[in-house]
Amino acid sequence: MFRLAAQTLRHRTGGFLATFAALAAGVTVLMTCALLVESGWRHQGDPYRYGAAVAVVADRDLTVDGPTVLGETERTTVLLPERGSVPEKVAGDLADVPGVERAVGDRRLVVTTTAAPRLPTTGHGWSSTALAPHRLVSGRPPRSDGEIAVDARLAGPTGLDPGATTQVVTGGVSRTYEVSGVVGADDAASGRAALFFTDAHATALDPHPGRFDAVGVLTAPDADRDAVLAEVRRIADTAGATAYTGDDRGLAAEPESAAARSLALGAGAAFAGYAAAVVGFVVAGTVGLSVRHRRRDLALLRAVAATPGQVRSMLLAEVGLLALLAGAVGVPAGLLASRRVRDALVSRGFLPDDFAVQGGALSAAAVVVTVAAVALLSAWIAALRVTRIRPTEALGETAVEPATGGRVRLVCGLACVAGALSLTVLTGATDGQTALGAAMGMLYLFVLGVALLAPWINQTAARLLGPVLRTVWGDSGYLAAANLRAHARGTVAVLTALVLSVGLGGTVWFLQGNLERQAAVQSREGVLAGYALTSGAGLPASAAAEARRVPGVVAATGVRRTSVVVPDRLEPQTVPAQGIDPLGADRTLDLKVRSGSLDALREGTVAVSTARADAAGWRLGGEARLWLGDGTPVTLRVVALYERGWGFGDVTLHRRTLDGHTVTGLDDRVLIRTTPDFGGEDALAELARRYPGGQVTDTDRLTGELAEDVAVSGWLNKMLVTVLVGYAVLAAANTLVMAALARTRELSLLRLVGVTRGQVKRMVHAEQAGLLGVALLIGAAIAAVTLTTIVRAVTGAAVPHVPAAGWAVLLGGTSALALLATMVPVTHVLRTAPVEGMGVRE
Repeated sequence: MFRLAAQTLRHRTGGFLATFAALAAGVTVLMTCALLVESGWRHQGDPYRYGAAVAVVADRDLTVDGPTVLGETERTTVLLPERGSVPEKVAGDLADVPGVERAVGDRRLVVTTTAAPRLPTTGHGWSSTALAPHRLVSGRPPRSDGEIAVDARLAGPTGLDPGATTQVVTGGVSRTYEVSGVVGADDAASGRAALFFTDAHATALDPHPGRFDAVGVLTAPDADRDAVLAEVRRIADTAGATAYTGDDRGLAAEPESAAARSLALGAGAAFAGYAAAVVGFVVAGTVGLSVRHRRRDLALLRAVAATPGQVRSMLLAEVGLLALLAGAVGVPAGLLASRRVRDALVSRGFLPDDFAVQGGALSAAAVVVTVAAVALLSAWIAALRVTRIRPTEALGETAVEPATGGRVRLVCGLACVAGALSLTVLTGATDGQTALGAAMGMLYLFVLGVALLAPWINQTAARLLGPVLRTVWGDSGYLAAANLRAHARGTVAVLTALVLSVGLGGTVWFLQGNLERQAAVQSREGVLAGYALTSGAGLPASAAAEARRVPGVVAATGVRRTSVVVPDRLEPQTVPAQGIDPLGADRTLDLKVRSGSLDALREGTVAVSTARADAAGWRLGGEARLWLGDGTPVTLRVVALYERGWGFGDVTLHRRTLDGHTVTGLDDRVLIRTTPDFGGEDALAELARRYPGGQVTDTDRLTGELAEDVAVSGWLNKMLVTVLVGYAVLAAANTLVMAALARTRELSLLRLVGVTRGQVKRMVHAEQAGLLGVALLIGAAIAAVTLTTIVRAVTGAAVPHVPAAGWAVLLGGTSALALLATMVPVTHVLRTAPVEGMGVRE
């Protein structure tokens, strides 16, 4: 059978090229997604900061108990948006473990040097140099609060040799330090640059009093390593932290690596799920269409005594060979595409520079097997119809294709549509990621339902459109309506691909646009202040009080951006939050409070968005249990519910609630409202000069920056929809070309019986108009229902914003490509003499 299959592929290159293109493109898309997942799974970060430690105790994630299912409690682990810390007492407990030589607490301070402001740098206490280990290259360790030691990465390009002075910004304050020494590391090219204060000065600068960022464990030479690690893990568990060993130490040194790993795993898996569904639709439709176009050949084989099993084996062998060839092309293409995606993610700040594309063997095997399995299953299903009939009836079956499917197909299609409609209710009753997941499930159920019900849809549409087609195109319209009725089942793949293109593109692309627009609109309408004091290094809490003393300033509100972890119906979610100084906040911010008041915001209280309150089950006056960004659990009283969660975050806290629980402990901006006749711009500029990197801008610019941030975060979704819609459109064009070329005998016969070339073209135009109209109408309806439902659930807007130009590009582009993919091959077919065309193979 493999020999016969290879010969068939060699002599029928046209039809098999279309199938090969669909399979190879599918392998490329899935390989890119799978390799992103595999690279995330293998990514561990660089443990150089703790190279000498056998274990590092740190708090970098949070495990939350979820609902109990079948007697088992579901647990979810989320990364802490603000680096967690461990009590100083943990270092003492670890130092007392037998076999431990030292337990060194490490403080990690956010610093910027004026000598190298663009070089990522962290500050530490001198004792932490034992963890790398660092060695003193020149000079001596710092001995006073005014001295620092710098590593070679910082000293080299800046000339900060011993005796030089430099400005260091930390805690929103710039201080002058003398360089006492330069240290080097075994791997001087890795990680961030570092500078070292005295331990006492690092403690004074640390915004987390009484806590270490991490504790490194150094063992004695003769220590029982396994026994030490077992005790270290016990102490870490008691403290609610994690003991990192081996390569995992890199996740403790740079939580950005853990975030990158989580992003790669999550985004890759989500994209792979969506891509697998699209690839499944496309491959199944393309392979099925290819098999149906060969009904005459398969019927002839049955008529000359080929058994059903032999025919199925031949078809499976053909598709299997095509899948292997597609894997040979798609896997290298996927490797190249994944590197380009990695570079794009790094350039936009989603992944760190040290994130590398790793592996490939597991991804390639999984993808090729998956695509081959889908293709083989599709070929087997498509061959069942031909191989089940009796040999004497086989050739007769090729005359007219069955118009519709069986009862099982009808029931499954109706069930999918019913499931999609039920998910509209679930989407409307939830919000956030739950609503997004339900909406995507609803979208794919709609498309699957259309694919299964396509024969009945096509037949019904042909009957309804028959009078219109006859009126517009005359006799050609009559032939077009007859063809649409007769080939209702044969155009299933075309209808599905077109519906998927419009439905998926219209939903995901416009959804992201609505989210961006909602965030920008809420921010613009909710900021009542005219000016904003900002600084890339952060602002101390005193900046707001200083701004209030400027003549003409009626209110100033410090805003500290962060994220918190909140419970949800299915699993905890990390949501944006802000900490504010409520003094005069009603004159600088309008969160559109629906109930309660921000005036009641105190330490121990919280204001939440209405959407988040509904999702978490919080009520005004009740208690809200959540976790701050560093994993600290808090129970706060809800004093206000507001509507502008997209513009300002789902949770608003008193700024003092966040003290000691953010990485920098600083405000991001101060919103300033002035009198109408304010003329103190110079005074505000003087205020800004007191803070490193400070500047005063108008709040319209803040809204623009917010819109840019949301657009950057939405780039991932737009990349996904671009790739998937592009693949679906390619598949639609592919199937249209296949369908057009397969009609060579049919069109030749029409010309032999007197139909002119112009009439044939008008007939094809009428067919495409009818098929396109139905596909675009269904796709647009699916997109409208899905988009409206999810936008209402996520943003609260009753009607989604859909720009006319966007719909014009989506519908017009799909239509133009579909017509081009049909008329070009049909024109080629019509150049063939009718007599020659009758002799062409199917």
